[in-house]
Amino acid sequence: MKKIINHPNSVVSELLAGMVKAHPSLQYAEGLEVISRRQKTLGKVGVVAGGGSGHEPAHAGYVGRGMLDAAVAGNVFSSPSPDRIIKGIEEANGGAGVLLIIKNYSGDIMNFGMAKDLAEMDDIPVESVVVKDDVAVPDSTYSTGRRGIAGTVFVHKIAGAKAQAGGTLQEVKAAAEKAIANIRSMGMAMSPCTLPAVGKPGFQLGENEVEIGMGIHGEPGVERTGIKTAAETAQILLDRILQDYDFSGSEVALLVNGLGATPLMELYILNNEIEKILTAKGISIHKTFVGNYMTALEMSGCSVTLMKLDDELKQLLDAPCDTPALTVL
Repeated sequence: MKKIINHPNSVVSELLAGMVKAHPSLQYAEGLEVISRRQKTLGKVGVVAGGGSGHEPAHAGYVGRGMLDAAVAGNVFSSPSPDRIIKGIEEANGGAGVLLIIKNYSGDIMNFGMAKDLAEMDDIPVESVVVKDDVAVPDSTYSTGRRGIAGTVFVHKIAGAKAQAGGTLQEVKAAAEKAIANIRSMGMAMSPCTLPAVGKPGFQLGENEVEIGMGIHGEPGVERTGIKTAAETAQILLDRILQDYDFSGSEVALLVNGLGATPLMELYILNNEIEKILTAKGISIHKTFVGNYMTALEMSGCSVTLMKLDDELKQLLDAPCDTPALTVL
């Protein structure tokens, strides 16, 4: 195992400590592994997300004006505990309630649900939404129903913008739920990743093999096949997305996401092929995001996300934000 770390057991705390030193608008609750905005906005709905570490820049990279108020980090590929989530809720609470954005994994559902109940006992109004954008499989080892993957970033943006604009807790939740209903994603992996505490790859792929539909923790996909061209990969991923949801004639936001070890060269080549297919199908692209938005340590691969837009979602997507991983002016 070759990694730039000190000790496998300290990677999360040292990651977060290093992050706030690079971004002084953030603060770090050491020991509880929470990153939050240093300056709170009183009277604004707080937006909190989180999950296992190893998906950087998610989730702490989206803390800032116009997106998240706090992000809660678990250990690598492990859900954060309820006490960490409670701290995130407290840091995000500006007096107007808090929305939790949860990815659809059993540990996250359980721990965020427990934290929600405890916060409400302390008279903090809390609502939650669950992201399940992965069209690859109906069920997985880690979730009941579809997994939450890179489309979660769009939900952070929409909910954060609605909260920044002064929406009530119910309005922010409704905007997030609208985004979730209109988002679909599909991914593929070309190589495994190595958890620091394990020291060896979590699965194996042959020299010329790829796995279509693999999850961001290495969960099984739908097909293991030979390496494909960028054009073939774009077609395979989009076919599954477009079979699942009718995007025809609509305007969309497009996210071409790297899983950690895929060069931008390859992501832009893939984006070129995706845009050709969507244009031919009469699907208009309002805005495109290409890069590493939700990774899986050093896994090589990608995912594609489409979000169908209406006037409200477009306005919220385009609203300004300022975070370490995403800035919209």
